[in-house]
This record gives sequence, C-alpha cells and structure tokens, in this order.
Amino acid sequence: MIAKAPRGTRDVLPGEVHKWLYVEDMFRKVCRNFGYGEIRTPLFEHTELFQRGVGETTDIVQKEMYTFEDRGGRSITLKPEGTAPVVRSYIDHRMYAEAQPIKLYYITPCFRYERPQSGRLRAFHQFGIEVLGSEEASVDAEVIAVAAVFFEKLGLKGLELRINSVGCPECRKEYNRKLKDYLRERLPKLCQTCNTRFDLNPLRIIDCKEEGCQKVLEDVPLMLDNLCDECSRHFDRLKQNLDLLDIEYMVDPKIVRGLDYYTKTAFEFVSKDIGAQGTVCGGGRYDGLVEECGGPDTPGIGFGLGIERLILTLESQGIDIARPENMDIYVVNIGEDAGSKALEMVYRLRVSGISAECDHLNRSLRAQMKYADKMNARYTLVLGDEEIKNGSGYLKDMRTGEELKVALDVGEIRETILQKKGRN
Repeated sequence: MIAKAPRGTRDVLPGEVHKWLYVEDMFRKVCRNFGYGEIRTPLFEHTELFQRGVGETTDIVQKEMYTFEDRGGRSITLKPEGTAPVVRSYIDHRMYAEAQPIKLYYITPCFRYERPQSGRLRAFHQFGIEVLGSEEASVDAEVIAVAAVFFEKLGLKGLELRINSVGCPECRKEYNRKLKDYLRERLPKLCQTCNTRFDLNPLRIIDCKEEGCQKVLEDVPLMLDNLCDECSRHFDRLKQNLDLLDIEYMVDPKIVRGLDYYTKTAFEFVSKDIGAQGTVCGGGRYDGLVEECGGPDTPGIGFGLGIERLILTLESQGIDIARPENMDIYVVNIGEDAGSKALEMVYRLRVSGISAECDHLNRSLRAQMKYADKMNARYTLVLGDEEIKNGSGYLKDMRTGEELKVALDVGEIRETILQKKGRN
C-alpha cells in the first residue's frame, strides 16, 4: 500500500501536466485583464473558520472536512474550499481599510473526505475569485463575466449559465415560514437528509438530488417569488448587466444557498458532458460572511471551480491542449569522448537559456534518436569521433528533417536555435 496513492487522490504526471499549466496560465491572464490580484492562503486554518465560513449545517462541515488536533491542542482543518480563507485574510490584514473593492483570485489545493467519483476527488484543486467591498449588481455581472470569458478562451461549448436570487435575511424570514408550512406535511415522503435539514437549514431541501424528493418538491414555494423590493431590483439589475455584456443565461429558481450570510445572486455554469454531476463552476454573493467571521459589515461575491472537473470537461468535448516541446535540443553522443563533450555542451546550453538533454545510459544511436523523439525535442545534434575531430556537426530539425551544419560552439548553436525559434 505504501506505493499506492491514497483513495481519492491522483498524481498529475509529466505527460498531462501541460494541460494544468495551460488552464492555470489562461486563468491568470483572464483575471489580470479584469484587474484581480493573486492571493495564496495556507493549506490549513483554524477549524472554527470553516464552521462559521462554510456553515455547521453543511455536508462539508458535518461529514467531509479533514480535521485534526495539532500538538498545541488546537483544532486545525485542511481547507475544503477557498472562500473562507480569503475572507479570513481580508480581515486579518485589514484590507477593508484599503480602497474598495478588493478583487482577488486564487489557485489552490483543497481537501474533502467524500466518495470519489468522476472529476471529484478528496484531494483536488480549485480556481476561484472573490470581490469584497461592493454590493452593486455590476460586480455580480463582472464576476460571472470572468468565468464566461475564461471558458470561452478555453474553447468550451455547451455550458449553460443558470442564475437565481436567494434574497436577504429580511425577505427570507417570511419565505422560510412559507417553505416550512409547505414541507411540514410532506416530511414523511422526503429523505432522511431532508428531514434533518427541516429545522436547521430548510432552504437546502430544495437542492436535494434525490429523485423522490424532487417529485415531492415540484410545487414548492420559491425564493424568487418572495423577494423584497431591494433584492428584486438587484436581480433585475444583474439581468440587465448580463444582457449588456451579451452573456446568455437562464433563470433557475431552484439554485439555493442555505446559510443566512449568502444573499441575493447565486449562479452556476453547467455542462452536459460530464454526467449527472454537471456543475463546472458555482458562485454567489455572501454579504454577511465577513461580519460572520469577525470583520466589519462588508459585501462580497465570488465563484469557485474544480480544475479536475474543468479538464474532464475539456477532454469530453475533444478540446486538445497541445503538448509543448520538452526541450530545444537533444545531443546524441556515441563513444566516451563524445559523451564528455555532450555533457559539457548540454550544461553550457542550459546555462545560456536553451533547454537541452543528452544520453546517460550508453544507448545506441538509434535508441537515442527514438528517445529524443519521445521527449519531443525540437532539434538533435549527433556527436561522434568524426564530429569532434572536425569541430562541427549537423543540427537536425525533428519536425521537418532539415539538417544544418554548425560548429560545435555553444554560442553558435544557441543563436541558430533562437533564430529558428524567431521564424516560427
């Protein structure tokens, strides 16, 4: 078992890591274009942060967190999501005293103890953005636009944006009364989880994925029909802003957030290409979260998306991310003297900014050429006794087969490679 990865984890191998680098780089570019700065928070936080920031009644806190006691007797949790740590950092570093809004993005590993399934692991990675300090619907539209542009840049098709409003604490008071009245007589027909949520978190019952529960909930009262005037105006402004940005959406009144500090906008990007668990990105407004975590009353909104699920969606749509060339040049060497010369040349090329490799297994000429091709080297240079004697060799373009005679001079080889790169 020591040589097997723990259940719910996986290694990202060199043959696929280029996909991760590509989507990470694209995410950073889009975020920079929208004026977001990168933030990096610790892998673990005090457990109380997630109890308050994610919610004690959520499945994440009740069932899925990796929590342990450190040697100082403190309860510590590996972060299961990215928002609460960003909010903690916002408070900890008094970012609320800076010019608002604060616009942040992150790329971070997260951990949840849940049943592993396609695109959903126990150790996973998450993209996310958070905007703190503005309650305007224009910010909500911008946050959604960041995700929409990112998906467009990746070439994803068939994603559906679904939006809803979950109201505010004021309009939810009356709504929760109506909701409980509707649910009370139907509890025997609902699953055990829904029955547990009835007192603690009734809004989450609407989000139940059990088919039997969904049938019972067909005529359930909806928050969207019970918004106060301000929440209704905010939702109308969001739709107007999305129309202005030409971002297509559908209103889905059954998208919910079950905690009091989640307010107004809730949204999801859904794909039909990755099975039943089709949500690629989810987000929303959390105007009460900063205050709940010990900071001043501060509005906030953001989204999170799993990198594993995103790459799975790309693959399901046949979107190929080309593997980059691993190296500029592979120096093939035959014989002891050539091996020494190759080792020296490769080192000096690397120091000068050229990625280079040579043989370390005394392989044949043919085997080294096959290895160079496998490593996706752009050029090869064969060194043997004759090449060393003449002080020159042939630089071969592995794409075209073209050969160019060059002196065995690191400077000349470097310039030749750079010139050819410039033409390509």
